Amino acid sequence: MGSTFGHLFRVTTFGESHGGAVGVVIDGCPPRLPLTTEEIQHDLDRRRPGQSQITTPRDEPDRAEILSGVFEGQTLGSPIAIIVRNTDARPAAYAKLKDVYRPSHADYTYEAKYGIRNWQGGGRASARETVGRVAAGAIARKLLSTTAQIEVVAYVRRVHTIEAAIDPGAVSLAQVESNMVRCPDASAAEAMIARIEEARRSADSLGGVVECVCRNVPPGLGEPVFDKLEADLASGMLSLPAVKGFEIGSGFAGTLLTGVQHNDPFTVDANGRVRTTSNRSGGVQGGISNGEDIIFRVAFKPTATIAQAQQTVDRGGHAVTLEAGGRHDPCVLPRAVPIVEAMACLVLADHLLRHRGQCG
Repeated sequence: MGSTFGHLFRVTTFGESHGGAVGVVIDGCPPRLPLTTEEIQHDLDRRRPGQSQITTPRDEPDRAEILSGVFEGQTLGSPIAIIVRNTDARPAAYAKLKDVYRPSHADYTYEAKYGIRNWQGGGRASARETVGRVAAGAIARKLLSTTAQIEVVAYVRRVHTIEAAIDPGAVSLAQVESNMVRCPDASAAEAMIARIEEARRSADSLGGVVECVCRNVPPGLGEPVFDKLEADLASGMLSLPAVKGFEIGSGFAGTLLTGVQHNDPFTVDANGRVRTTSNRSGGVQGGISNGEDIIFRVAFKPTATIAQAQQTVDRGGHAVTLEAGGRHDPCVLPRAVPIVEAMACLVLADHLLRHRGQCG
């Protein structure tokens, strides 16, 4: 089913943008994992709207309610249900769009597939669906850090044409959270914020790239052929709203190198562990983690909803000039950072459990 992700650590999200609530059911989380609502809330607060002047002004507290699966501060091993109620929904604001197909939205394709669509803010296609992913990702993050000391940190690498200078191996969460655009390069962050504010004033939007590093991932995670680790990471990232590209390690830049230049030579470190002297593979070889940092990048398109006049059609096939209103991010990148982290955590948690079940 299209709303379920994972094999052993399995999540199903539910809800629409302007419905009563959004949420998630997590099945397969091991028992006796210490877990509090505050740990989930921390990541939801990083994702929620209304954080700064460069994000949507929609005012949602996004308070997580754990309905099942946790007792006396520990997981039970049974399904964990989490709900987040929508408190600032304004479905009536979209009434004029009921019969209009917004450019680069899912309006037309959802109706083509199902014969019906929720026109209130995009319904299920809205990025508000990712609330459930982030809540589940917080639990996956706790599982990874508790059982394997795995750390996942994402950050904004590029907004429009402004590229940051960042060492993935050294970046910290504190550096990422030091500014509203979530770019650890302070100079680039300042320029990014100015560019986003300029786009907002022009009733336009911007895209960019989020980079993510996963540290302390043990060698051996991933499956041969169809369930390769990077394939599942790509699947998770490309399922996110507004994502149009994924690359790992050297990515497309690797096509400019020769085999001699691109190969990662093996060595043995002082502790007797097999390592590579470079990491153009991005921590994955043959679909399986090799113990190096997993580094990948996710490309986000410019926000589709803009206030400038655009040509489109309505359900009857008539030409329409649309000037979209509503409350939208002029650039989704800052709020996408915790969402990318969440999906990475979900993939890694699932593969960690699969590896332990298969190999002990």
